[in-house]
Amino acid sequence: MKNRQNIEFQMGSREEALPGFSPDFPYIASRAELDKYPGQSVPWHWHQAVELFFIESGSLEYYTPKGTACFPSGSGGMVNSNVLHRTKTAVHTEKNVQLLHIFDVSLLDGGKGCRIGQKYISPVVSDPEVELISFSPANPRDEKILELIRDSFQLSDREFGYEMKLRNALSEIWMRMFDQFPFSAQRKECNKRDDKIKQMMAYVHEHYSGKIAVRELAAAAFLSERECFRTFRDCLHMTPVEYIRSYR
Repeated sequence: MKNRQNIEFQMGSREEALPGFSPDFPYIASRAELDKYPGQSVPWHWHQAVELFFIESGSLEYYTPKGTACFPSGSGGMVNSNVLHRTKTAVHTEKNVQLLHIFDVSLLDGGKGCRIGQKYISPVVSDPEVELISFSPANPRDEKILELIRDSFQLSDREFGYEMKLRNALSEIWMRMFDQFPFSAQRKECNKRDDKIKQMMAYVHEHYSGKIAVRELAAAAFLSERECFRTFRDCLHMTPVEYIRSYR
């Protein structure tokens, strides 16, 4: 497991770069030392991979377009594929450490067209209503999932059979999560609003050194200025100008 103290992005995008993520085993484990991140926070970003996490110590706030959730020590959760999110520490008086599994669902679903993927994976990752799932130690039904998540970080990549043991552990966590939440069995249309905000964020990242007019930003996503303001407000809870200023 690699210790991390910052976040890296793909060129011209707010999509997170995932060093060590390989096609033959699309997975990385990280130990995020959040107190050492700039501003003790992780800015808005997304990744196609699913993020499964456990709060080892401290407390962390997660922000998504649908709202905010706080995760104290001993809690955990899952961020769905392609979901915009940012985090910041909620407690500054103690050490804030987060453990993360970041993996492509192909690790679990058996490949394109596989029954496992169709029945148990696609209903989750294709549902635009599923952004962030919380597991609380105060909720009895979450106790076993949290135990499994915590124990899964004890697996060592030096052990014989590590890859299969890890896949089995993630699969058991996924099935317990799937059993607890009312995921739709029908594939839903993608949330186009998220695609628009990603296009505009990418435009800011490519042109931040010069002047950016709101009309130019809106045009990058084929939106009106009014729709541009609404999209930034709904997704990032700030105006386009505030986002440009914060990125600079």
